[in-house]
Amino acid sequence: MSRDVFNDVTDVYEAIIDWPKRLTNEGSFFRRLFDRVGTRSVVDVACGTGRHAAMFHSWGLRVEAADLSANMIERARAHCGELPNMRWLVRGFDEPIQPQEPFDAAICTGNSLALAPDIATVERAVHQMLAAVRSGGVAVLHVLNLWRFPDGPCQWQKCKRATLERGEVLIVKGVHRAGAGGYVDLVIASLETPARMQTESVPFLGIEAEALNEMARQAGASTVRVLGNYQEQPYDRNNSMDLIVIAEK
Repeated sequence: MSRDVFNDVTDVYEAIIDWPKRLTNEGSFFRRLFDRVGTRSVVDVACGTGRHAAMFHSWGLRVEAADLSANMIERARAHCGELPNMRWLVRGFDEPIQPQEPFDAAICTGNSLALAPDIATVERAVHQMLAAVRSGGVAVLHVLNLWRFPDGPCQWQKCKRATLERGEVLIVKGVHRAGAGGYVDLVIASLETPARMQTESVPFLGIEAEALNEMARQAGASTVRVLGNYQEQPYDRNNSMDLIVIAEK
């Protein structure tokens, strides 16, 4: 995966997501899981602009947050600042984590794993996550469930007006499946004069639940749970919005 994939759309990524809604939806899941395994430290291996990392830090956890995009890390630092027990790094999720002491939990959310160039890179990333956590610790792997989308047409999901550094824009986001792979489609239209339009179509892998299960077990997981959303409903390949794997070491 190129380090420049999201560098030019960091502000768009930040604007298109309803962060309060998303963190409310996902936060209770992580609270329950972290309480159950006794989490005091967590590594977010594809932290984006650092919203999850900041939430975990606010719970009193020691947090290491890394992302392949230097722009994402710069935005995270600007938003959160330099805090005690919070470390920001530019690092790919398949690169060695090398903690001074093992983490209690490792997470990779928001379809980041699927942006890898190939399945071998995903496998390395899963290995690095589980290698970084202690015995009894947990890794959470989250990707979009591509298989619920029809093959071919784009499913437009969001349309939002936003004020960015470049000015007023209209952002339209969609996803489409093309066989065994998918694309995140973005249209960014300037609402100022002169009118400009930018388009992005970022490919991502179609990852099967069975593949993530096997990767986690090969990397040392003793138990693996597969869920279809953050409300912990069972995974249904044809209908679930998400594919979430909880791998306990």
